Amino acid sequence: MALARMFSLRDYPAIRHLAYLAVLLVLPPTASATTAPETPHAPIRFLLTFDDGPSGSIYLNSTEQILDVLDHNPIQPGIKAIFFTQTRARTGGATDIGQALLRRERDDGHLLAFHTATAHHDNHRRMEPAVFEQSLQDGIADLTALTGSAPQLVRPPFWNYDERTLASYHRQGLQMLLTDLSANDGKIWGVNFSLTKRRNLLRQLTALREQWLANALPVVAGSTPVVVTFHDVNTYTARTMEIYLQLLLDVAQELDMPTAGKAFYDDRSGLEQAALARTVHNGDVSPRLPGLWNWLWK
Repeated sequence: MALARMFSLRDYPAIRHLAYLAVLLVLPPTASATTAPETPHAPIRFLLTFDDGPSGSIYLNSTEQILDVLDHNPIQPGIKAIFFTQTRARTGGATDIGQALLRRERDDGHLLAFHTATAHHDNHRRMEPAVFEQSLQDGIADLTALTGSAPQLVRPPFWNYDERTLASYHRQGLQMLLTDLSANDGKIWGVNFSLTKRRNLLRQLTALREQWLANALPVVAGSTPVVVTFHDVNTYTARTMEIYLQLLLDVAQELDMPTAGKAFYDDRSGLEQAALARTVHNGDVSPRLPGLWNWLWK
């Protein structure tokens, strides 16, 4: 007993620490010590894009309705989007109403990009090379005059491109942006509505989730940009825009894909930076296109 009192570990802190260290070295490692930390995934942020506008309609203009919803909605007021415009479309950008809406898009802080600069929604691959090159120059001139700087982004009509058209874009200083998700709301044979909005977005985001889990998508300013495509000339889309915004949040939550603090982009420079990180640079690659377009162009 006297010997035990003489060598009490409480009286010798240094010996006590050595004893604790010896115990830790002898005990087997715990599960937490051997399990590698899970690789973090950057939260996603929805990058909204609109094709084919602006609308030149006098009555219930769909582009105007969409601009109103992006600016004022209960989900995230002040959302900014990319508008792939048809600056000289006979019933849209070439009209006084269309030109006024292009100016509003600019003034509201959205990003204007190139889609067509012809009277119709012409397929770039079907155009004569000289006519195609001239249309690119016309569209760039139109948007430069409107915004004060040359556009950097292009989206091919009908998602149709090849190495030749892609090289032409690059010569003109344009980068091609496709999409991850699409509402498939392009007006085909007069159909402009969708009965499967949620199922469609869920299916497409599920496919993208594999790349996100593998950290195979670019991360910009701490978030993974997810490109979403609508058509602002679609009156059904205009009436349903707020529902679409909520559906995007719902399917992301269902798939356990956390969104950034602001789930949608809200400034033009950040929007452009994120979009440029998602552009296609190589004509040999074959990204997944919305709907039946991959099958059609093959």
